[in-house]
Amino acid sequence: MSASNFSDPSLLRGLTQRRFGRRDALRLSGLAAMGGALAACGVQGQGTQAPASAEPDAVAQFWNGKVKNGSMSFAGWPLYMDPKQPELKKFTARTGIKVKYDEVIQEMGPWFAKVQPQLSAGQSIGYDLMVITNSFQFTQFRDSGFLAPLDHSKLPNYAKNAGAAYKKEAFDPGNAYSIPWASGMTGIAYDFNRTGREITKLADLWDPQFKGKVGMFSDIQELGNFGLLALGIDPAESTADDWEKAADHLRKQKDDKIVRNYYDQSYIEALGSGEVWLTQAWSGDIFQKNISDGTDFRFVIPDEGGTIWTDNMTIPVTAPNPVDALMLMDFFYEVENAATLAEYINYVCPVPAAQPVIRTHAGKATGEDKDALLDVADSKLVFPTKVEYDKLHYYVAFEATAEQQKFQKTFEPIVLG
Repeated sequence: MSASNFSDPSLLRGLTQRRFGRRDALRLSGLAAMGGALAACGVQGQGTQAPASAEPDAVAQFWNGKVKNGSMSFAGWPLYMDPKQPELKKFTARTGIKVKYDEVIQEMGPWFAKVQPQLSAGQSIGYDLMVITNSFQFTQFRDSGFLAPLDHSKLPNYAKNAGAAYKKEAFDPGNAYSIPWASGMTGIAYDFNRTGREITKLADLWDPQFKGKVGMFSDIQELGNFGLLALGIDPAESTADDWEKAADHLRKQKDDKIVRNYYDQSYIEALGSGEVWLTQAWSGDIFQKNISDGTDFRFVIPDEGGTIWTDNMTIPVTAPNPVDALMLMDFFYEVENAATLAEYINYVCPVPAAQPVIRTHAGKATGEDKDALLDVADSKLVFPTKVEYDKLHYYVAFEATAEQQKFQKTFEPIVLG
């Protein structure tokens, strides 16, 4: 993939008309936004560099004297919430806080480049809450001192209801600056009718039995992650030497002609047509494909592991209404609110207790609505079990632009060559 390889021009991930594929937009982040975003790389805020985990005195210093103001602005991704905004209306009715919600974030790199000058100057970006991905830009936001340290004493619903996996995120230790909005998984999808057997391991993607019938992602970070995991290396802990070993492993897979192609969003069509029998895949795609087309593709987190990506609610350090924003963050961790949000967006829900609530909602519904709610409640792609969570890893953590570029140069030739 060239620089354009890092972006899917369709900008669509979802397979229904009601939602853009959030995961596709994510693919434009991190390694994806190498163009204009690199111009902003390494630019620090006017203050000192923020620590990876906020100190207690930093929390007290930021929140001292802050009060509820009765209004706030929220920057989100396209169609990452029901357009009728039922949760926001409920929040306003309860608290009196009016929320202006804008779907202004399309890509992480350009979003950082857009707001960085204002944040560096200590100016408001016009938003009190923004949803950002655990990408290279998250590290930039944090280390530039652009994110407000969270006062967890004001997040009781998060403390009570967040799943264990969302309280130990490697990219934000202690959730010092963020709490999750939603997440998704990268694993293997396959057509059992063609493979003739269960697919359980990353090694299956290298199996000569499936020569010419394996799909891999053209997304460099996703491709590299699986190369590392196939060798038993945790991406988040990997080194440049590990990247070279993983690249060699992926080159052998290619040289042995096991890989049919390196796909963007089109992998799902390739699986549907039989062009490939098994492929790297994003969990939300397979859930929606089976629902919309009646297919029976299977999705598995391989034994060696898969990856998890997370979109996170954060407060810009210059936000004029941070108390209002913090209240909204905790509001979305009330079980009922987490449930209705998951019913619409269908991504992995960070509140496990939302699952039985969705089943209760299904019990009160009829016809297709009932079936759709049961599909969401019963799906391991929306509510993974502990077994799945235990096999998920975070992405490679880049601490500097040079590391990011090294990673790109290591894996890009596999796709381009």
